[in-house]
Amino acid sequence: MIHLTTPISEEEILRLHVGDAVQLSGIATTGRDAAHKYMVEKLIEAPRPLPPADQTLYDELQSFLQGGAIYHSGPILRSEEGRWSFVSSGPTTSIRDEIYQDKVIAAFGLRVVIGKGGMGPRTLEACKRYKAVFLHGIGGAGVYNAASVVEVLDVFKKEEFGLPEAFWKIRFDRFTGIVTMDAHGKSLHDDLAQEFDRNFAKIIKGG
Repeated sequence: MIHLTTPISEEEILRLHVGDAVQLSGIATTGRDAAHKYMVEKLIEAPRPLPPADQTLYDELQSFLQGGAIYHSGPILRSEEGRWSFVSSGPTTSIRDEIYQDKVIAAFGLRVVIGKGGMGPRTLEACKRYKAVFLHGIGGAGVYNAASVVEVLDVFKKEEFGLPEAFWKIRFDRFTGIVTMDAHGKSLHDDLAQEFDRNFAKIIKGG
């Protein structure tokens, strides 16, 4: 098991390879479809100067996403005495953010994208170019994953996006996942798809 703590260096990322088991600690944020669309359209590609509220959030995200992680998850939360905590937080399907992820990696210096099901060629190329990895979380284990979220530090865009789509700034303690896309251009998802195609072709030919 390889242990990483944000902020993560380029050298640490380059030591990772497809198939490595990782435990991640440190500060990260959740971010699903609405968050990625907002980051690209309102923070990355928007004309400068940004509106004050957007500039404030841009600066905040830059402060902890450089060398950090984004988690594709729509958590279930509870609030007690004004403090939020995660009840369940499984990884959501990541391919929906393929059209945005490469730009977010480049603009915010991400080192780790956590999700489920893998991503496509744009994200894989960004991982190789900017030295990042895709970490496949454990699907169907939302309560187990939530136990690794030991602190909710802040939340952004909660009223606008709703609880599942908001940016939840969190602190991980040993979140577990598998590297399935690395910074060397390898994708376990591509390898498995090719293997499936070869086996399927054999079955059809044999039939």
